[in-house]
Amino acid sequence: MTYNKINNLLGWLCFTIASLTYILTLEPSVSFWDCGEFISCAYKLQVSHQPGYPLFAMIGKAFSLLSLGDRTKVAYFTNLGSALASGATIMFLFWSITTLAKKLLSVKGEPLGKNQTLQIMGAGLTGALAFTFTDTFWFSAVETIVFAWSSLCTAVVFWAILKWDTVADEPRADRWLVFIAYVIGLSIGIHLLNLLTIPALVMVYYFRRHKNINFKSGLMAFLISILILAFVQFGVRGYTISLAAYIDLFFVNTIGLGFGVGAMFFFALITGGLIWGIRYSIRRQKHFLNIGLLCIVFVYFGYCSFVYIPIRAAAGTNLNNSHPSDLFTLYEYLNRTQYGQTPLLKGPYFDAKITDITDGTPLYRKGKNKYEVAYNRPDYIYDHTTFLPRIWSTEENTTYTQDARFYRDWLQLSDNATPTFSDNLRWMFSWQMYQMYWRYFMWNFVGRYNDDDNEGQTNMQGIGGNWTSGLFNNSTNTPKYILNNVTYTPLYALPLVIGLIGMYYHFKKRQKDALVIILLFFFTGLAIVLYVNQPSIQPRERDYSYVGSFYAFAIWIGLGLIALINLIPKKINPRFATIGTTAVCLLAGPVLLGSKEWRNHDRSTKMAAHDMAYNYLISCPKNAILFDLGDNDTYSLWYDQEVENIRPDVRIVNLSLLTGDWSVKQMQRKINEADALPITMPFDKYKLGTRDVIRYNDVKIPGYTEVKDIFDFVTSDDKRTHVEYTNGTTENFLPTKNFKLTVNAADVMKNKVITPQQKGMLTDTMKWQFPPNYITKENLAMIDILAHNDWKRPICFTTSISRSNMIGLQPYLYQEGFTFRLLPLKTDSSLSDQLSKTNSLVMYSNVMNKFRFGNFKNARYLDQQSTQMFYPQMLSTFSDLSLGLIKDGHPDLALKTLKKYEEVMPDINPNIFAAQTKMTLADTSYKLKYDKLGNKLINSVHSYITDQLNYNYHQLQQDTGKLNPREVQIGMSFLNNMAIITRDAHQEVLSKQLIAQLNSYEDKFKSILKL
Repeated sequence: MTYNKINNLLGWLCFTIASLTYILTLEPSVSFWDCGEFISCAYKLQVSHQPGYPLFAMIGKAFSLLSLGDRTKVAYFTNLGSALASGATIMFLFWSITTLAKKLLSVKGEPLGKNQTLQIMGAGLTGALAFTFTDTFWFSAVETIVFAWSSLCTAVVFWAILKWDTVADEPRADRWLVFIAYVIGLSIGIHLLNLLTIPALVMVYYFRRHKNINFKSGLMAFLISILILAFVQFGVRGYTISLAAYIDLFFVNTIGLGFGVGAMFFFALITGGLIWGIRYSIRRQKHFLNIGLLCIVFVYFGYCSFVYIPIRAAAGTNLNNSHPSDLFTLYEYLNRTQYGQTPLLKGPYFDAKITDITDGTPLYRKGKNKYEVAYNRPDYIYDHTTFLPRIWSTEENTTYTQDARFYRDWLQLSDNATPTFSDNLRWMFSWQMYQMYWRYFMWNFVGRYNDDDNEGQTNMQGIGGNWTSGLFNNSTNTPKYILNNVTYTPLYALPLVIGLIGMYYHFKKRQKDALVIILLFFFTGLAIVLYVNQPSIQPRERDYSYVGSFYAFAIWIGLGLIALINLIPKKINPRFATIGTTAVCLLAGPVLLGSKEWRNHDRSTKMAAHDMAYNYLISCPKNAILFDLGDNDTYSLWYDQEVENIRPDVRIVNLSLLTGDWSVKQMQRKINEADALPITMPFDKYKLGTRDVIRYNDVKIPGYTEVKDIFDFVTSDDKRTHVEYTNGTTENFLPTKNFKLTVNAADVMKNKVITPQQKGMLTDTMKWQFPPNYITKENLAMIDILAHNDWKRPICFTTSISRSNMIGLQPYLYQEGFTFRLLPLKTDSSLSDQLSKTNSLVMYSNVMNKFRFGNFKNARYLDQQSTQMFYPQMLSTFSDLSLGLIKDGHPDLALKTLKKYEEVMPDINPNIFAAQTKMTLADTSYKLKYDKLGNKLINSVHSYITDQLNYNYHQLQQDTGKLNPREVQIGMSFLNNMAIITRDAHQEVLSKQLIAQLNSYEDKFKSILKL
């Protein structure tokens, strides 16, 4: 069998193995984070969040058609698309490794021997299959996310440049370069990460074409590669749209022509220029110019997928983020303007103060006949700035307080200490580079403790979310809840060792090729860290951003096999040495990774994201308005509603998005079966640049003011309702924080807001305090709704929403499942937690008869969001419901609730909050004489707490710096509370055991407890 045939067959074998792996572990429905939005946008060809993923949406649409009309299967088939794309990535990785391995082993003019072929194929299998089972890549391969398809683009362009390298001396070889340009253009419509391969691609071209290879010319080639990257990223992708927009502005506002004429002129100019340039290069036989222009043309061809965005935005799809239907909004959309600007080379430290604000870049919007300046983006002047700001955050950022606190905690700066450039660099190396890159790298090739992303980001010394080889872990120095969890994946550092050996050998034998791999490794890894400049804690782990870097390292894992073979003494039979080393490397790489990582990635039985969203929707009354906030709530909700058509009558309102005028406008029209929101403001009153912030200015109005009067006042154009500032500007202001809403009992009863039995609890006036010192657009829209809804539609909040987003309505919010519903009932000021109230019978019906539980009891794997968010939420729901039923005189129903909990929920302890809630459930169980469940819950929490205390005692003895005093104090408190609960429930044996342990731990930790 010829070399090429073997190479092709084994490449397809890698594709088959990888694809089957991902299909077998595929999530059957929607996943958390962006997946719900991506599936929804693919299914209905809608517009997702910035900077847009049009080609990804179109590919997803094609895979969704495989569902053959079964809406519940759409997610599975879009997930399948990711699995197959990831399998194809592994195939191209195999071919890339074999190409590089062949260059290592082949001698010019001599055919490859059988043993050399065996080594090359062994290297390809080792590296490609090892990467198949790496944590980060596998995670994206089983869900609908852009990174699977982006990785395929990366694999294809890198394979293609190696393919070009092998045939560069043949006629028409440069067609591979044009192909690469086209794939790069296409990849922009999937994700921008693929552009970071350009420096490595250019260096391959340089090493192959340039005759005089030296440091000076090499540096020049590298700089040219950066310019090409900048040209594609900023020139083609960004300034093409920007220039078209500003030329259209000139044609419309200055010349007086219609909208779009200037843009068409500009695009015609680009097209004509490229055509003329190509014809000129052909006539004058300018080959390099010809290839360059053709590459630009094909990058544009691929980039044309973005025509999808304004077309679908103008169509008015249900999901239409930013509504980028014209060139200016499209440019802002592509450049993620709403997320603000990140300083890179110059900017403020977090302690810098704003000294002045000037008008910056104007943002234009279409008017009736001309473009109008909607808003001048402010430029902030600071009292001091620095070169290369890493510890940055500014006062106008919503996360400023959190950022500043975290910087000081991490760098151990006192509250009054001024950060220095040394602190700046310490942060860059310790947090940005180590904690948010190298830690991820070690996950994939050394092993890790678990998927705790909170401790992982915030504690370099902690075990949660940290990497570990597993070589020195045992039950004394590692908690049992770690060792027994499916997310504990020790790899004994074997993949890392093989990869490092391969890297050393590659640099030793073929320095130029190794330099190309190191460029790919750097630009898809640490270069992203430097460019993104992440401030403070992230909402989630960001390892998916660096998968291209891990891909590059997998090449060295493959080449490590050849390096190891060369370490074997020559007297050993070469064929035996090759076969033996290949077997060892396959065991230490792919087999080890697959066996350890499988449990951590088998999502085939998980339904948590789908069912969490389902429970949100099913908890809402008919035609409800549902306010939510976070991505994991919103995107899953969108999926359930947009794709599976679950509760299309509920209007989902994301409060984060409602800060945009485009979102408010969209809420004023009907979608699906949900009517428009009762927002009465005309667009001119809330458009960008108008009432973006309405500040509080107390005018000492006595008592409480009607919500409608407040709304009319803050939206009035009458100058008498404005406040004037020293610079001469005037704007609306909030005159009081004391709100009231007079309740029309007839409206309440007619719309069945409460039951006839609850009529005696009805209040005549709802009174509350508005907490913030300013009104933003989402607050203004909520006030508008409250003022004009007249109880026609139920108003609900997801139970996961922050209290600050409830605008002070907590005294009137009652839990009815996974939602709080606004009810005009008399308040109970004696309650310490106003959100502990339940509309118990309605909630009982929802939870017991309608809820779904994510297959929690039987799922083989639950991801971090499932265990840290959905599971504690379910615990709280069962606990609040049972307590609410007891309070309302239904102990029999409360007992049934506890038995339902026992039936559907697993016994896990993902965090302290969950353990605390289980203690409350245990106390309730004892009060209902259900001692069996009470003892089970107490024993479960007891095992979890003592496991933590034993681990901390070991750390105290060893003095490793990993001791957590707060964890010790919480654990002691829990033991004390459990002793009291069991004592009051007459569980004497259990109570005495807990007291004895408490005394023992008090003695062990007496030095800690004195703190």
